[in-house]
Amino acid sequence: MLWLIPLLPWGLLALVALLALRRRPRLADAPRVEGDDAPLVSIVVPARNEEHNIGTCLATLLASCYRRREIVVVDDGSTDMTGEIARALAARSAVPVTVVAGEPLPDGWFGKPWACVQGVRRARGELLLFTDADTRHDDELLGRAVGALRAADAHLVTVVGRQALRTFWERLIMPHVLTMIFLRYRGLRRINRARDPRDVIANGQFILVRRDAYEAVGGHEAVRGEVVEDLRLAQRFAEAGYRVFAAHAEEFLETRMYRGLAELLEGWSKNLATGSRQSVAPWLRPALPWLIVAWLVVTWVLPPAVLAGAAFAPLGAGTLRWALAATGASLFFWAIMNWRSDAPIRYAVLYPFGALATAALFVRSALLGERVTWKGRAYGGREGERGA
Repeated sequence: MLWLIPLLPWGLLALVALLALRRRPRLADAPRVEGDDAPLVSIVVPARNEEHNIGTCLATLLASCYRRREIVVVDDGSTDMTGEIARALAARSAVPVTVVAGEPLPDGWFGKPWACVQGVRRARGELLLFTDADTRHDDELLGRAVGALRAADAHLVTVVGRQALRTFWERLIMPHVLTMIFLRYRGLRRINRARDPRDVIANGQFILVRRDAYEAVGGHEAVRGEVVEDLRLAQRFAEAGYRVFAAHAEEFLETRMYRGLAELLEGWSKNLATGSRQSVAPWLRPALPWLIVAWLVVTWVLPPAVLAGAAFAPLGAGTLRWALAATGASLFFWAIMNWRSDAPIRYAVLYPFGALATAALFVRSALLGERVTWKGRAYGGREGERGA
């Protein structure tokens, strides 16, 4: 029975997977605020080369039941039809829509914080909503988010939406990345109770803030040089003593972050290593991406690799039982996590390959550092441009 001892980590992970089925708190439990006496919300949409997304995003924002809103789209130097599509929708909209032509990127800034700052300059609302152009909003989402802000007496509300995973590579890799984030923060309730700012995170796809608190912490200017600006913005709120509240809103928000392997490679390479380092103590940061790579390989690749090796070389009975049990527990874990990530459950059998691909992304991200490229803009130091 000694082989059961090294099986404990996989058993614990299986239990964690069961806990992941509880999606609490839920935005659906928040009251809806939609009347004419509701606060004015300025919705800031930074957009660079989003012609395949901006029309649908704006259409869903325009369909919101929340009456007191305005929309500010910042066309951040797009080289496609993003600006033209946004202006065409603005011209025939009954809701105030302003399309801002983005100014050149200053030195020391990444594109998204700079676009958000320009949007805030044109915004009039006492509440600010920052949302990405690749999002789809239910008509109740904004009203319930404002209700959650009031009910929780929060200064920042962020939500976890549904990820639309359409291609093979999205379904293979995204559940692993999302699961890594879940394992680090261990549920939204823990974020909402956090005292250490490193235990707080926000989803840049939907961040609703009180304007006075946003300005008090320095807004996006305070995170102008950050690749993972949403995480750092939430941490600055927590550092200042403001309350961050996160809720599940899979039925209200859908996002398709990356379309296929090329965007996955470029997008997560800029985020993974930097984001993971910002969530831990300074002494651990240099080694953390490499520790994660080792953990991914040992946890998810080693047991099935041992089983595969048994076809070529005999294994001891204890080793074989351990490998079988660890692989079975892993399949159980990934069946739940794929379901939770809205990926087909059948992709669970490919979890070792997803782990290897995610490990490769961490390696690439760690080696790149801040030398990142995104949507045609590259940053390689203070003299370079930081991509949006």
